Amino acid sequence: MSASRAAKPPETDGGWVADFIQSLCRNTKGRDAGEYLTLRPWQLELLDDLFALRPDGLRKHRRGLIGLPRKNGKSALGAGIALWGLISDDEPGAEIYSCAGDRDQARIVFGMAKRMVELEPELAAAVKVYRDAIEFQPNGAVYRVLSAEAYTKEGLNPSLVLFDEVHVQPNDDLWNVMTLGSGTRRQPLILGITTAGVRSDTTGGDSLCYRLYQYGKQIAAGEVDDPSFFFRWWEPAAGAEADWRDHEVWSEANPALGDFLFAEDFETSARTTPENEFRTKRLNQWVSSTQAWLPQGAWDECLDAGRVVADGEEITVGFDGSYSGDSTALVGCTTNDPHLFVIEAWERKDSDDLNWRVPIAEVEDAIRNACARWKVREVDCDPFRWSRTMQALEEEGWPIVEWNTSSPARMVPACAKFYDAVMEQRVTHDGDPRLARHIDHCVLKTDGKGPRIVKEHKYSPRKIDLAVCAVVAHDRAVEIAESPGDVWFAFT
Repeated sequence: MSASRAAKPPETDGGWVADFIQSLCRNTKGRDAGEYLTLRPWQLELLDDLFALRPDGLRKHRRGLIGLPRKNGKSALGAGIALWGLISDDEPGAEIYSCAGDRDQARIVFGMAKRMVELEPELAAAVKVYRDAIEFQPNGAVYRVLSAEAYTKEGLNPSLVLFDEVHVQPNDDLWNVMTLGSGTRRQPLILGITTAGVRSDTTGGDSLCYRLYQYGKQIAAGEVDDPSFFFRWWEPAAGAEADWRDHEVWSEANPALGDFLFAEDFETSARTTPENEFRTKRLNQWVSSTQAWLPQGAWDECLDAGRVVADGEEITVGFDGSYSGDSTALVGCTTNDPHLFVIEAWERKDSDDLNWRVPIAEVEDAIRNACARWKVREVDCDPFRWSRTMQALEEEGWPIVEWNTSSPARMVPACAKFYDAVMEQRVTHDGDPRLARHIDHCVLKTDGKGPRIVKEHKYSPRKIDLAVCAVVAHDRAVEIAESPGDVWFAFT
């Protein structure tokens, strides 16, 4: 092959890899299809750093994470690295894998590598191409596609793994199998090349990719010493405060912008793409949900932690109850100059027994105590599973009002009213982190019945109950404030 080991610089194999890619790998798509890849200075620097050598001559990094927004050439670079690992690396019996959350995703980089082989006669003559594998017989090396069914992957001995879009990995299994399986290799590399995504996984904990990102940030900040882990991430320096519509912010996160990535495409996307989707795909920023209900930072701007709701002040109370799985909450809202605050909340903790149940008597007492402390106009309750409690409290004389949160006819206008109040800062809140977390978990469902907040999916562990209570309490507080002739209820 024309790219040889002898050409490598003394402190990195990056130049060796770059020579291979630019000499043998061709563009597979677009206006330059068929032309040899020309690596940009930032890509050359990336390869030099990624393939840096230790004093003993072996490569420094064994695991790594590279984060780039979409369309910055991740797949082409990954395909070039994979082919170099198959053909030109000094690793007998090399095993190279393209991995992803599902087989279709895994085949993107692999498919691009196959096309590069087809376009370059020298590569085509050197390897044998199969449907899901490319074999380099002189060295006994093979390049294969794998997806996230990790339980079928025991016994592999990878030398180079390209994880595409790590943020969609459903769990740690495949990453762990590849990392542990590479232990007998002299200088393996398990490399994630990804965009950002949603911070949490399906269990509600931090996703694999987000944990790797956090680990990389700790290394970059000097908080962790781990020279074996490579980290490079393009994102706006201002983080969540960055204006996602600002051209300069786009340039910070996209090294290819103005080169083979065009600003006109960003301008169109910024007008037509939801903010959080734009932040993940175009700015490589982590979000709590790609379908977030409120724009990033909007809730924080309504904070008024110094406001105290005095005893006897007129309020409404939103109540949303569960039996075991979800949380149960009471959220108050003042009718004068709406201010939201958490009265009480109950949620099973990880340390609780799996048989944990909501303490019904404790919830009922909390409602009585709230009505005794403030001038409660209404305790607005969803009757699901709590009709018995509602009936008992109502018979005691408390202002229990049925408010069905599963009714689109009620939730659609209430959500719209809440959204507008937050965006125009016509409502404040006490900064309770539980309410902030539940607000953060809300996604917007839009159908023929109108837009309203829901969980990201039916079985998601990410709770939104306090957010629902806040919407209900705010809806009734504003309604009551606009009807001053009504008589408020007070218990004395």
